Amino acid sequence: MKCVTFIQITIVSLYITGLLLLLMLLIRFKREPLIVLDIFFGTFLILSAYLLSFDSALVDNVLAQSDIQTVKYRNLTLDLGNGVTTNAQLSYPAIGYGPFPGVLLIHGSGANDMNETGGLIRFENTTGSKVYPEKQTFFQLAKYLSERGFAVLKYDKRGVEPNFTMVNNIWGNVTFNDLKQDAEKALSVLLEQPEVNASKKATLIGHSEGTMITPRLAVDNLDKVKNIVLMGPVANTLPELLYFQIVKNPLDYTEKVLDKNDSGMLTVSEISNDPNFQNLVGGNLTHLLLYQTNGMNYLNKSSTEKSQPTNTTISRNTISIENNLKSTLISAYNNVTFPTDSALLSKCLDVQYGYFEWNSGLEGCPKWMRSHSDLQSTLSMIGNVSSNIGVLILQGENDTATPLEQGLQLQQRLMEVNHPDHLIITYPNLGHSLSPSSQWISQSGPMAEYVLKNMFEWLSSRSG
Repeated sequence: MKCVTFIQITIVSLYITGLLLLLMLLIRFKREPLIVLDIFFGTFLILSAYLLSFDSALVDNVLAQSDIQTVKYRNLTLDLGNGVTTNAQLSYPAIGYGPFPGVLLIHGSGANDMNETGGLIRFENTTGSKVYPEKQTFFQLAKYLSERGFAVLKYDKRGVEPNFTMVNNIWGNVTFNDLKQDAEKALSVLLEQPEVNASKKATLIGHSEGTMITPRLAVDNLDKVKNIVLMGPVANTLPELLYFQIVKNPLDYTEKVLDKNDSGMLTVSEISNDPNFQNLVGGNLTHLLLYQTNGMNYLNKSSTEKSQPTNTTISRNTISIENNLKSTLISAYNNVTFPTDSALLSKCLDVQYGYFEWNSGLEGCPKWMRSHSDLQSTLSMIGNVSSNIGVLILQGENDTATPLEQGLQLQQRLMEVNHPDHLIITYPNLGHSLSPSSQWISQSGPMAEYVLKNMFEWLSSRSG
């Protein structure tokens, strides 16, 4: 477009110069003004027509550039075993002979499709075209890397289809080990593709829960993995992380932001009307307060069981942060983290929690949660990653799902074992998806361009 602007400026400059020249000629040849005008305008019209036609062709050429394909896509079906399949997609450079270095994307927790779409896909009323949410972390990442020389494989989680559609008998029975085996299967399929340079091994990029899977795959597949990238990493166990998310972070916000006079007391309306706090507690504080029952009686029951609110604190309109709110949040944490036997036997979508956000089944199901209970923390095993495998940690400093300390702990452990090729990059003002976020809430949006650039440069230096 800069070329178009240059041509336009040139034409305007010629017109101004021509007018000055015309004035000079008229002064010089006062007796033959008509002849001067005829010659001048004839020449100028021919020159203008030529420049305008050149300009038009240039504009057409520049506009055509946006239609040039930079990435090719090929859809695949992954056979995950026992009759379970899922959709996948390989993206790679549109130009070049290949084969290209391979990258596998491994999602975070919840019912994620292959793009890690952060919301519902809508249809435009008049045209019927699809309207996608701003957050499509893996779509953005795959496109960026494929445009720059990588072949990238992404896939839907087992039992998950677009728009958070869940196949209940598959999604409801998912365990952590299933997710790890699915990623391992995807890795093998990636390296089988003709567009992928299998001799150079592959890079694994994990996000959130995917950072618990990625180093485990690296340890078990030394012959297939060259690098791992951990985005919004999890260092601790899932129960430990959920305590931060459900209990500690909302309490910190209450004490540091809402309790301005340090009284330790707040009205229900004060905290209910604060959108940040409502977001931090899963969207419905009233629900939590009504069903808080000393932390043990209302643990993830089946929806067929009736439960009555037993907490009368809300009727008094004033609550103690320490005695009422904290115990309510701990109760919610217990509801989510420790599945009862009846919950394990129920369908995922039938299980009701005191913690409102989990009732949809989108965050996870009881069997998946139970499978995490005996899982070794990532911190305790990250030191087993081979010294031949590069490790990149990307951490948002405003991440309220996996806070900054998670990434720093992993970095410290890698230093402790003298891992020779690891790097951590932390980003002020970015959240869990490495998009701009406030201090207390990780907003959902596209990844910052400079994060993608950092990742690409690091991978490029290790893909030869």
